[in-house]
Amino acid sequence: MSLMSDAADAHDDSDGSGDSEAAEQESDGAPSPAARFLALQTIDTESDQLATRLERLEERVARADAAAAMAEWERTLEAGDNRMAELATAIEDAERVGEGHAAQKARFEEQLKTIIAPREAEALMHEIETLDEQRDVNETGELEALEEQSSLDDALVAHRAAEQGHREALAVANAALAAAVAEITAAQEQLDGGRADARAVLDEAALRTYDRIRAHLGVAVAVLQGKMCTGCHLDLSAAEIDTARETAAAGTGLADCPQCGRMLVT
Repeated sequence: MSLMSDAADAHDDSDGSGDSEAAEQESDGAPSPAARFLALQTIDTESDQLATRLERLEERVARADAAAAMAEWERTLEAGDNRMAELATAIEDAERVGEGHAAQKARFEEQLKTIIAPREAEALMHEIETLDEQRDVNETGELEALEEQSSLDDALVAHRAAEQGHREALAVANAALAAAVAEITAAQEQLDGGRADARAVLDEAALRTYDRIRAHLGVAVAVLQGKMCTGCHLDLSAAEIDTARETAAAGTGLADCPQCGRMLVT
């Protein structure tokens, strides 16, 4: 069913007065249905804009950046602490191995004092040389671990010093986002109240048509400017304009755009 046939059932304009001003007001001075639908469309458009703004808030991006920086700081700290624990274990192991090397070498040296046979002495000397090589490798590894531990400890001290700055930045970003969301929410609630008031005085059948068009096209109500529908930005023919104006004058000040199907204020 078209908008005009929907609205015609609910509108009585039998005396024909006020046709020329149907889009502005009815004969008793009250806003016409056309003007009321334009006002409703304005509310809904502003509401859509607020919803889009809410999704694209710069404060939301800033908060995400601050949260990402905080999370990266925490990941770096955790990785550093884990590596420090690994190094501490490696150093302890190296010290224990070194003590074992020293004890074993002492035993070999004591044995060497009691050996008379050259071949046995040579074999034992070889064992001591091998043990010394193992000790050198172990000590080198321990020194490298100690150097890394010292360097990493300095880096972690500096890293922890940055914690407060990250937490404050995140707190500021959270507060800014909360304030922006609260502002938009308050504006949206105000629009919701205006929408309810605007819809309460409109014909239900015409509202169903409005809702259907809005769900499909976003903007349900357009204005005829010259020959152009402001909804689809297409020109109407002279015959189409005449038909639209006749339909609007006979009813609520609204017609259907023959190009896009929007409710057309003529």
